[in-house]
Amino acid sequence: MRRIGALVLLAAAVLSWPLGAATPTAKPEEVGFSSERLHRITDLVQRHVTAGTFSGAVTLVARNGRIAHFEAQGSMDIESRKPMQKDAIFRIMSMTKPVVGVSIMMMIEEGKVRLTDPVSKFIPELKDLKVAVPMAGTPGAPAGGRGGAAAEARYYTVPAEREITIRDLLTHTSGLVSGGLSGTEARKVALKGKESLADYIPRLGSVPLDFQPGTRWAYSAQAGFDTLARVVEVVSGMPFGQFAKTRIFDPLGMKDTFFYPADGNPRIVTRYVRGQQSGKLERQDNLANFMNGVYFSGGGGLMSTAEDYLQFAQMLLNGGRANGKVFLSPRAVEMMASVHAPDTLPGRPRGEGYGLSMRVVNDPVARNTFLSQGSFGWSGAYGTHFWIDPKEKIVGVLMTQTPNQEIRADFENAVMYALVGGAVASTGRSDRSLVSGLWSLGSGHRALAA
Repeated sequence: MRRIGALVLLAAAVLSWPLGAATPTAKPEEVGFSSERLHRITDLVQRHVTAGTFSGAVTLVARNGRIAHFEAQGSMDIESRKPMQKDAIFRIMSMTKPVVGVSIMMMIEEGKVRLTDPVSKFIPELKDLKVAVPMAGTPGAPAGGRGGAAAEARYYTVPAEREITIRDLLTHTSGLVSGGLSGTEARKVALKGKESLADYIPRLGSVPLDFQPGTRWAYSAQAGFDTLARVVEVVSGMPFGQFAKTRIFDPLGMKDTFFYPADGNPRIVTRYVRGQQSGKLERQDNLANFMNGVYFSGGGGLMSTAEDYLQFAQMLLNGGRANGKVFLSPRAVEMMASVHAPDTLPGRPRGEGYGLSMRVVNDPVARNTFLSQGSFGWSGAYGTHFWIDPKEKIVGVLMTQTPNQEIRADFENAVMYALVGGAVASTGRSDRSLVSGLWSLGSGHRALAA
C-alpha cells in the first residue's frame, strides 16, 4: 500500500510538470555518442571563429529526444564583445520554409488544400502564366541561382503547358522567380512600403516563369514560399504570422520564434558578411525590404533560437506529435520527407533529392555525407542549418549569422563521427504516457494484492 501511495504521489507530481518544458538533457554516452568525439564540434566552431569565418555560433545535437550537446561559442556582437549565449535569437531565413511546409500539410489534412491543386484556385491572378524564353545570344542567367538574369536580357514568352500547383511550389519546380529571367521581371512589381502578402502576391501573376512547371528544380528563394504562406492565409482566414503562432509555435513552446520581435531585443545576434576586399567580417544592420512589420515572408521571415527550432524538428522526428498534441499524422511527415524532386531532375545535386519544403538525402555515398539515407532538413542564407536523421533519431541544429556553406557538411559529419552506439529506445516519454504507465503499474499491484 505504501508503494501504491508513492506511485500516486509521483503521478500527481508528473501531472504538475509543464508540458512545454525545456528538452531534457543526457550525457552523450547515455544516447550513444562519444563525449570525446562530440567535442570535435566545439573545436570545429572555434576554428571558424578564430579564422573570422563568423563571429560566433550555437550548436545543438539531440538524440532520442534528449540533448547531448548544446554550446554557445564566440560573440553575438563583435563591436561590443558580447559573448554568444545559448538563447541567442537568429534570423533563420529559409529555415522558415519547413514551417510553411508543415502549415500547408495541416491544411491538406483538414481537406482545405490538395498537393495537386492549382495555385490559382486560391490566388486567381496566378492563372494562365507565361514562361520566359531567352532570345538567341541574350546573356541571361541560368535558372537555379539566387541572382537575376542580366538587366538587358531579351526574351519572348510562351504559355505554360500547365498551371503551377501546390506541390510545384513546395518542391521548387514551379519556375516562379527562381533565379532566371523571372527574377528580372519580378523587380518591376517589387514589394513596396507596408504591403502585405495579400497586396504583393497577386502581382506575381504578371511575372513569367523561368521554365515549364515540373521540368527542372530551381530554388525560389522567396516568392514560391511567400505564395504558399498566402495560400495558408486564404484557407485559414488569418494572417500567416498568427497562424504559425497559434497552430505551431505556442503549442510547441517555441516562445522565442516570431516574424517581428520587439525593437531593440538584446538577444538578437548581429549579422555579418565576409568583406570581398578585406576578408574581414563586416557588420550588416540593414533589413531586407520584406521585413516591414506586416509582411509574413514564408520564404525567410522568421527569427528563432536553437532550442526553439529543436522543438519543431523533434516534432517532425516524432511523426508529427509533441507535448501530447498531434500536429500532423505520421503519414503526412513521411510525405514531407519523401523524395518528390529526384536527384536526376535537372538542377538537383547527386545524392540529394527534394521533398515537400526540405532536402532529402537519398544516396549518402553520392552526396559524400555520413548522414543516413532518408535524413532531411534545410538551411538559411545567413548561416543557419538543421537536419533530422530518422534512422538514428538525431536532430542537429547550427546557428550562425554569416553565410558559410562549408561548415554545414563538417558539422553534420562531426555529429555522425561521434556516434558510437545504436538508437536505443527513448526514455523521454510524454508526461501523459508516463502517468499511464504509473497507473498501470499501480493497478498491477492492486491485482496482486487482491
